[in-house]
Amino acid sequence: MKRLVTTALIKTLRLINHLPLDTQIWVGKLLGLLLYRVSKKRRNVAKVNINLCFPNLDIDARDSLVRDTFIDNGIGIIETGMAWWSNPESFRERTHFEGLEHLEDALSQGRGAIILGAHYSTLDLGGLLFSLFHPLSAMYRPHNNPVIERVMKKGRLRCIDQLIDRRDFRTVLRQLKDNRVIWYAPDQDFGPQSSVFVPFFGVKAATVTATARLAKISRAPVMLLSHHRTEDNRYVLRLHRPLAPFPLTTEEESAHAVNRALEQGISYAPSQYMWVHRRFKSVPEIAALYQQQNTLR
Repeated sequence: MKRLVTTALIKTLRLINHLPLDTQIWVGKLLGLLLYRVSKKRRNVAKVNINLCFPNLDIDARDSLVRDTFIDNGIGIIETGMAWWSNPESFRERTHFEGLEHLEDALSQGRGAIILGAHYSTLDLGGLLFSLFHPLSAMYRPHNNPVIERVMKKGRLRCIDQLIDRRDFRTVLRQLKDNRVIWYAPDQDFGPQSSVFVPFFGVKAATVTATARLAKISRAPVMLLSHHRTEDNRYVLRLHRPLAPFPLTTEEESAHAVNRALEQGISYAPSQYMWVHRRFKSVPEIAALYQQQNTLR
């Protein structure tokens, strides 16, 4: 039954993909508003995250950010379909890429480049947009649902040269040695075993140490990439200068530097980040808050 439902949802997403882009965005907004109303658990997760990370906002502004997050993540679901099935060239005129020269400078060193990504709502579409300007490979976690995994992998490989399991460091290091570009998103909580606890928007969060280890072994530069949709349904990619110095002396210092960079990328369009993920689930007192089913005003 689950397989049939998943297949039906994917087919629906593909049908939506045949609509004009602006109409697809409108459908995504409606989807986001629907999810905001019915997904009480995820709404609470987003509320907890946003209350913790944006304490300087008043309660109305934080509630609005939660709602806007669902709208943008609803659009993000539709944009995922765009990434999997749309003609990549149809986005070239809609895309502005800032900082591509930083990548060219980095690759001139011959050690590849680690692109520091994050789980923005434009996650998959960001890979397609980047590939319009330069080839890349990506580290990822295979999906638990085999139907989604098959469709997702096929869709991503239309524009990404190679998908590498995030645990396969050997392949990543080979790619960097060949002066390739590797996209990596270390912004999720994978548990305390391979993480250190450092601030993320001022809140202690389990942060993986793999970014610093990859950089230390490969000597590849680490560069922040952010991407978001503008109000007129265009797209901006920003590639920043390499983090320097990096890695730092301790794992904690390096992980904190990564989080500060990610905060900068998220700040361009905060509602286009996936605040619906349990970013602080390894912190017991915050994990308890995630379990509550509070309703927003």
